[in-house]
Amino acid sequence: MPPLPAEPPVRVVIVEDSVAMRRILRLELERDGRFDVVGEAGDPYEARAVIRNTSPDVLTLDIEMPRMDGISFLRKLMSLRPMPVVMLSSLTVPGSRAAVEALSLGAVDCIDKASITHDIGRARLPSRIHAAASAQLHALPRANQPLLGRGRGWDGRAILIGASTGGVRAIERLLAPLPADAPPIAIVQHMPKPFLENFAQRLGALSAVRVSLAHPGAELRPGHVWIAPGGAHHLVVAGQSGGVLTLDLQSGGKRSGHRPSVDALFTSAEPYGPYVVATLLTGMGKDGAEGMARLRRAGAHTIAQSASTCVVAGMPGAAMALGAAIEEIPLDRIPRRLMDLTGNCAAAGPAQRRRSLT
Repeated sequence: MPPLPAEPPVRVVIVEDSVAMRRILRLELERDGRFDVVGEAGDPYEARAVIRNTSPDVLTLDIEMPRMDGISFLRKLMSLRPMPVVMLSSLTVPGSRAAVEALSLGAVDCIDKASITHDIGRARLPSRIHAAASAQLHALPRANQPLLGRGRGWDGRAILIGASTGGVRAIERLLAPLPADAPPIAIVQHMPKPFLENFAQRLGALSAVRVSLAHPGAELRPGHVWIAPGGAHHLVVAGQSGGVLTLDLQSGGKRSGHRPSVDALFTSAEPYGPYVVATLLTGMGKDGAEGMARLRRAGAHTIAQSASTCVVAGMPGAAMALGAAIEEIPLDRIPRRLMDLTGNCAAAGPAQRRRSLT
């Protein structure tokens, strides 16, 4: 048989004001062998012409640049000529805040610039940009989504959510229509700790629910959304108190390549399977798939975001391949489905379900 044709190289444009950083990025991408760096620009004004002349598959974009900042350029780009974009940011407070805004605007990934100067960060750079190039881009969510009503009370179940690439926009869209007394939610989103702090603040400003970084002893009560703080800890379900599930932060190495890990959260909830609804959203890799399979076997209701609405369908796709997800649902339908699931209990009323935890 004749050999399969080689994949065409991924066409990259680098938008970065630092000549030294442009040189590092080009060197690492060309050394990898899967890329063709078709252009460079020192600022967004130069970038417009370069993009128009080269039609790249993916763009790397610095947040802090002269004449026009990266966020302003990204906003224009996504409205006029959407394409996969990987942002380069610092882990400072302003840099982290801008990074989260960029991910909300549609950037596929955000890489800490300092990490590129280290061996591990440089080694991971090509794979992250290659994955970004294949991302699916979707229209921005509606600015004002009507709040869902509860109507039938809370049946005592908590919602656990895992997400990675594309998760910032997906989680914003999922939380936006929820009412202030929505069922309790715990979320693991793959991002550096400083990004997660700003992400929680942003979600709190955009949502009717209360959003905070999780802490030991946090209780999964209606109206509360807890975000894994990342850093040196995983977010886990620790047990129950007064009929509600409680959370804890667990130190340890990475699981499924991540910290915080979705698998760590899902697996920790296995003893409480019937009292959990687990959801896997867009993301690269397979973190959360095995944990979701264990939760399903333990009696949890499990949902995967449909591949057609994912930026990257790796995580929910892995769950579907394992038979871990009971349902595969488009992102826009997940909020209503979660409300319906946690507002109705055929086997027991809310008080009975909560008492059975104790």
